[in-house]
Amino acid sequence: MSTDNRLSRSDFSDIDASFTTRTNMIKKSLLNNPLIEFWSDQWKALAAIIAVFLGCYFLPVGYPRFDNAVMEALYLVKWYAQEHVLLCLVPAFLIAGAIGVFVSQEGVMKYLGPTASRWIAYPVASVSGTVLAVCSCTVLPLFAGIWTRGAGLGPASAFLYSGPAINVLAIILTARILGMDVGIARAAGAIGFSVIIGLLMQLIFWRDEAERTRETMATMGQISDDDRPLWQTVIYFGLMVGILVFANWGKPDTDTGLWFSVYSSKWFIVSILGIAFSVVLVAWFGFSAIKMGVSVILVIVAAWFFRGDPLVPFTVGFAAISVIASSSPGQAQDWFSESWGFAKQILPLLLFGVLIAGLLLGRPDKEGLIPNAWIAWALGGNSIGANALASVAGAFMYFATLTEVPIVQGLVGSGMGKGPALALLLAGPALSLPSMLVINSVMGFRKTAVFVILVCALSTIAGVMFGAIVD
Repeated sequence: MSTDNRLSRSDFSDIDASFTTRTNMIKKSLLNNPLIEFWSDQWKALAAIIAVFLGCYFLPVGYPRFDNAVMEALYLVKWYAQEHVLLCLVPAFLIAGAIGVFVSQEGVMKYLGPTASRWIAYPVASVSGTVLAVCSCTVLPLFAGIWTRGAGLGPASAFLYSGPAINVLAIILTARILGMDVGIARAAGAIGFSVIIGLLMQLIFWRDEAERTRETMATMGQISDDDRPLWQTVIYFGLMVGILVFANWGKPDTDTGLWFSVYSSKWFIVSILGIAFSVVLVAWFGFSAIKMGVSVILVIVAAWFFRGDPLVPFTVGFAAISVIASSSPGQAQDWFSESWGFAKQILPLLLFGVLIAGLLLGRPDKEGLIPNAWIAWALGGNSIGANALASVAGAFMYFATLTEVPIVQGLVGSGMGKGPALALLLAGPALSLPSMLVINSVMGFRKTAVFVILVCALSTIAGVMFGAIVD
């Protein structure tokens, strides 16, 4: 008679219960262990300290390439601070703050809101960005201003791309130096991309936009918008935009013609616009005439003593306006507070981003950690990989306004194909590592990642198609 040694279902249940009980007991004992309990809360700090320590321990100080890259990063930050913070960002911060205070939220929603007609919103966004003709960093405060005021994701993205990408002078310079075909392709691609990117961003994040629209509409009645006549607001913003544009007017490649004439007289134009702006602040915005008069005198004195450096009186003027606005009650103080808020949010990220970009890629005609020869070698021909690399490399580099053209000219001379050249021209001016950091702080990682991917992907496609046609 044989004995049945098979285990029944109840036996398996008992074994499973016993195993679970023992496992729970082990977990409980481990969790109650003082050592494990302590480091369960502190392991992140420990990992960070170890990472920093190892980075410092193995820091390749003394290696020529590393030492040179560090110096290039510092030189780039210095150059950025001297040439862009005061001339570009300070006026842009004031314009962004003014958008938050003096622009009607209903007006933003009407022309740029998610419910606005696409036939109105996207042309307005693209044209607005085109008029500014600024770099990828200078457009950020303005983008943040219209975004916080209720602009839809699609039109805001179109504005974000069009500002640095659709630059009439840059397109003319591109056609003159790199060829008419490249210039025309860049103009067509930039205009088309601003709309396509905006539409795709709106489509991809339509759920988020629907929720954001509901929240915006619910709070619109609680916001006190400015009741100043529209023509006054237009003149007010027009003067600030004029100061921003002409103060940053770049030198053309020739010493003749209209563009050079504008460049030669740009500080005279800025002075006239500055005087008109002072009058507007006194007449329409309640600024003290005495304080503004003292400010004008200080600017004149600074211009006299620093005749060879117009940046000094320019800085004195904006510093004076900031002091007056911050000490004035009502909308003037609100204007400064909004501008200061954008400055605190954006400026540190931009400077950090410029430092990292300089460390990795250096300055124009100067190498960082990544050798220029590697980039030039990888960008030859018209393969998908070469165009994709050109788009990505351009997206992470920092281009001041008009500097992308001579850089691409040098790369073309080193063997870069026309397709990758176009891809870099379409992606580079619109993006940079500093701008990515700021965009992420404004609209979040997901939207920033998709925006960057769209710019790089469309630039890659355009480069491949253009290269196939011209090569």
